[in-house]
Amino acid sequence: MSLKVTVLIPAYNEEKTIIELLTRVNAQKISGVEFEILVVDDGSTDQTPQSLAAHPHLYTKVVNTPRNMGKGGAVRWGLGHATGDYVLFQDSDLEYDPTDYERLLVPVLKHNADVVMGSRLTAPPYTRVAYFWHKVGNMLITLTFNLINNKTFTDIYSCYLLYRRNLIDAPELKLTGWGQHAEILSLAVSRSRVHYEVPISYHGRSYDEGKKIRAYHVIEVIYAILRFGLFPTKRGSGSAS
Repeated sequence: MSLKVTVLIPAYNEEKTIIELLTRVNAQKISGVEFEILVVDDGSTDQTPQSLAAHPHLYTKVVNTPRNMGKGGAVRWGLGHATGDYVLFQDSDLEYDPTDYERLLVPVLKHNADVVMGSRLTAPPYTRVAYFWHKVGNMLITLTFNLINNKTFTDIYSCYLLYRRNLIDAPELKLTGWGQHAEILSLAVSRSRVHYEVPISYHGRSYDEGKKIRAYHVIEVIYAILRFGLFPTKRGSGSAS
């Protein structure tokens, strides 16, 4: 029986990259793994919906949010439609390379991992040199997460987070902003036992190219780490099998 992985792709006005991204995702063939490619169109006002409609062979399904909800809202909406054994987040802006899926799935296929993080800081094949203060902020939030959760992650705010879908129910998620990623990782880690990290490549965008995160977002992220790390909620069905 194959392992089913939902690749969840939030998209808002990504007409320039969505088809190339989906083509790259479809090119990933891993023995024993079936991919459910789930695109969440978050109220796009450009040609993203038309591009998706013209290429139905590139995805399993598209779900539409009732209005523009932001990335966090789109993620929560999409999780309600996911059916895979695992969920893997994929941005649609080509910063992350789907050829790394094979790396991410090694700990699952070989060691029955519950959570796998992709790290841009642990000997990646390549990574684009970017902003010094972004790295400082990343180190700060990663250190905070590790202190709270007694872990040794190196890059908790990488997009590539792979986790067992049954660890988290979409309706229980509280946050829709920048802190949501920390909420999901905190809940998944607190409800499971086997956690891995693998190196991934990264082609980050500059602000001129559309990057949105700012220094003040670190405050929201650290709040989420403290809130869900110090006071994690428990679920009977959330334990790893």
